[in-house]
Amino acid sequence: MSVFVKEIVDEQWGNYFDLTGPGYGALIAFMLVILVLGCMAGDDAKKKIRTKQLVFSAASMALAMVTSMIKIVDMPMGGAVTLCSMFFICLVGYMYGLRTGLTSAIAYGVLQLVVDPYIIGIWQLFTDYIFAFGALGLSGIFANKKRGLLWGYLLGALGRFFFTFLSGMIFFGDNAAAYNLSAPVYSFVYNGSYIGLEAVITVIIIMLPAVEKGLAKVKEMARE
Repeated sequence: MSVFVKEIVDEQWGNYFDLTGPGYGALIAFMLVILVLGCMAGDDAKKKIRTKQLVFSAASMALAMVTSMIKIVDMPMGGAVTLCSMFFICLVGYMYGLRTGLTSAIAYGVLQLVVDPYIIGIWQLFTDYIFAFGALGLSGIFANKKRGLLWGYLLGALGRFFFTFLSGMIFFGDNAAAYNLSAPVYSFVYNGSYIGLEAVITVIIIMLPAVEKGLAKVKEMARE
């Protein structure tokens, strides 16, 4: 395990782990494998790789990463209200269905881990990165439903909140004492504030008639 991570001793924030060079390389390779496999095993009937599907998924991940760095509100203990970054990952599920949505979202979680890692343990890593960001792919459940992007986005955002709530309660609950709150209440308020605010902003944008019509056209192009 030490080949891929190294322990950092920090008196202020406590000990945590950082990635080594091989660790970064392994995660990037893992991310690419997940993304390609997700497109190869897409929801289309023939189950074969589609170049357009891979391109659209990779482009959505890139847009999500760029917008995640534009922080409207930056929270002190991690997390932020970003420029609708969750939307671009949910968009993949809306375009291509649950399987491709989940694999692309998990690949994005790995990418977030590569770019901005904060690791205190293996289960926290999975909860904060793989499960939380991966849950955005649940949007694919509503891929073929009326107003599927809206409902898919809400489900994806709720899924991400669920896992960040668990992480905050289990792994960062000690911070609650500083605010005279219990760990569950602290995690609910802290994580719900930034995820909820971003979700509200994004939903308002999605519901604009011009945006809704444009995104339906994008989906049509992506599935041609």
